[in-house]
Amino acid sequence: MSIRPDLDFPRPLTTVDVAIFAILRDALQVLLVQRPRADHEPFPGGWALPGGFVDVDTDRDLEACAVRKLKDKTGMVSPYLEQLGSWGGADRDPRGWSATHAYFALLPEHAAGRALAADAQWFAVEGEKVRPKLAFDHAEILQAAIQRLRAKVEYTSLPAYLMPAEFTLPELQRTFEVVLGRPLEKSAFRTRMLSADLIEPIAKMRKGPNRPAQLYRLKKAKAPVFFARTFNPPGA
Repeated sequence: MSIRPDLDFPRPLTTVDVAIFAILRDALQVLLVQRPRADHEPFPGGWALPGGFVDVDTDRDLEACAVRKLKDKTGMVSPYLEQLGSWGGADRDPRGWSATHAYFALLPEHAAGRALAADAQWFAVEGEKVRPKLAFDHAEILQAAIQRLRAKVEYTSLPAYLMPAEFTLPELQRTFEVVLGRPLEKSAFRTRMLSADLIEPIAKMRKGPNRPAQLYRLKKAKAPVFFARTFNPPGA
């Protein structure tokens, strides 16, 4: 892509970063990548959200760049991707004035458990952060992503995108609880899920030590279902 000479003015570094979430080992986890250890790289060896520079020759828009970065690290296309916001300034990147456009994505467990890029690793979310110190302003971006995810779970079906193809209602409830960080009342949750036109039973049962449990799958919804009211915390 050529640059018009009449548009020759200082340009900020432009990147896209993605907070990729999954439920693994009964915990909300986020994918981080380890930065190159070369001396000329900012934060060598540090941990960061997956991302990188916009490729003006191949990325038709910011979302295409986010999809490309996600696939580079996981080999997968997320069933849910949402733009989170933009961060920019003269001090966030030692290489110069930079702006990043952040997204968050959800991956089901079977996809998240596949082979990752060599520099990528899952880390458990603890409160609104992870244990490793993050490069750039990625701790702030991750905090915003966690807050957005949990806020939307209160009134939408977002955790359904973290589920495998087949699941039981208790498994779906547990996923909601893991993301929210608190228990939900069983009968109220069941009523909400079954009345939301979100899931449908399939002709299979999950066998276990107790009685068999009905298996469900998501209906083919391209957008999350919005609930009429939020999940109120106990005592509210």
